[in-house]
Order: sequence, then C-alpha cells, then structure tokens
Amino acid sequence: MARRATASLLLLVLLAAAATVSSEAEELTAPLLLPSASARHPCLDNPPDMTATGAEAGRAARDFHGLEAYLAGSSRARRAVILGSDFYGFQAPKLRKIADQEEWIKAHSPADAAEMVKPLIAALKKEGKIVGFGGYCWGSKVAVELAKTTEIQAVVISHPSRVTVNDMKEIKCPIEVLGGEFDAISPPKLVHQLELALEQNKAIDHFVKIFPRVAHGFACRYDSSDPFAVETAEAARKDMIGWFSKHLKH
Repeated sequence: MARRATASLLLLVLLAAAATVSSEAEELTAPLLLPSASARHPCLDNPPDMTATGAEAGRAARDFHGLEAYLAGSSRARRAVILGSDFYGFQAPKLRKIADQEEWIKAHSPADAAEMVKPLIAALKKEGKIVGFGGYCWGSKVAVELAKTTEIQAVVISHPSRVTVNDMKEIKCPIEVLGGEFDAISPPKLVHQLELALEQNKAIDHFVKIFPRVAHGFACRYDSSDPFAVETAEAARKDMIGWFSKHLKH
C-alpha cells in the first residue's frame, strides 16, 4: 500500500485563509495573538507551533491553477489528493497575528471555498488525474460540499466541523469519517448520526471510525511529545491513505 500511495500528487491548498499569510520577507518570530481560552472556538484549541521549521519534501506554489498550495509527490502521478486544512492553514509558521479568529470562522464560507477549488480540480482532471479531497476541521466542510457534486471521486474528513446529518444525505462519492472520542465539535453522538444517514444510501461506500481518548484536532494538531497522540495521528493518516488507495482508481 505504501508504494502505491507515493504515486499520488498531494496538494495542501490554502483557500479562504489566503489573506492571513504574510510575505516571505517578514520575520518568522512575530507572535500569533489568540483570544482568551474562554472566548475561543474549539476549532482553535491546541494551536500549532507557529515558528517551527524543518526539512520539507514538497514545495510551496504561489499560483497553482489559481490557488496558493503546498505540493508534494510527482507531477506525473495519475492520482491527486487535495487536503483542505483546518483554520491555521498550511503556512502556519509564517502566519502573523490574527485579530478575532471567531469572526474569521463565521465570515469564511466552506461552500465558497469549494467553489474556489473547482477550477483546480478541473485542471487536474484535464491532466488525466483522478481526484480525492481530505478535509480537517473547517476543511472537512469544504470536502463535504465537494462530495455533494460529481467533481471528486472520494473524500476523507477528520474531526469535522460544521458537518451535518443533512449533508450526509447529499453525498455522491465514497466518504470516510474519522472522529475523536472527546471531540466537542463533532462528538461521537453526532458522528454516529452521520453514519446512520450514510447507511441510508447503499450506493455510496462509507467508513466511520472514532479514535479513543482524543479531542478535536487529533489528526493534524497533536502533541508530538505524546506517544499516544503521535500514534493516533499516524493511524488516522494510514486510514486516509487506505481509503484513497481503494477509491482513487481509473
């Protein structure tokens, strides 16, 4: 499975968060200003290290078919997976201060973001690629909006935000839902309700899993010093790869 997965082009796309990305010339040490814990939306809990640096296998593209993106894998691959990030975006270490993140979440529509990414999907399909979409938190709602169309072939959503039972009734492609036992945004009760809605449509393949002892953000904002958190995030990544390996086929 690992060998097949490397034959995919991975695109981490910056959608509505584009306005918060600072230029390459700016200092990397400026602090991220967060509202108090009591005022924060749970989607903002456990923020990433905004100054972390390290070796990267891919490259950032300012204009990849009209969108800013981080690209990893071969451009000659026949499969492409688009990842919709959580609130913090794929350039988190380069973000500066953000005033009132609550308002950001309210003001940025996943439906609009889905429309933004459609030209990219069309361009990838024109190159002969089959396309999947993986969404984290806010990006999960973008994935679901795309899954209501015939634009993509499979989706995976991890610790989703804003995803509803009614959304599941409109899904048109295979979907994997990865939830967390202690997720306050999409608790197990809601995840089970999503699963029941998906079971009503026998034509759509689906898989639902709830990871024990983890909260919202477990797949992409985990504590790297916690072995259990690292193991859980790795398991979620493998589940996503397995789903795309199964369904992204010509």
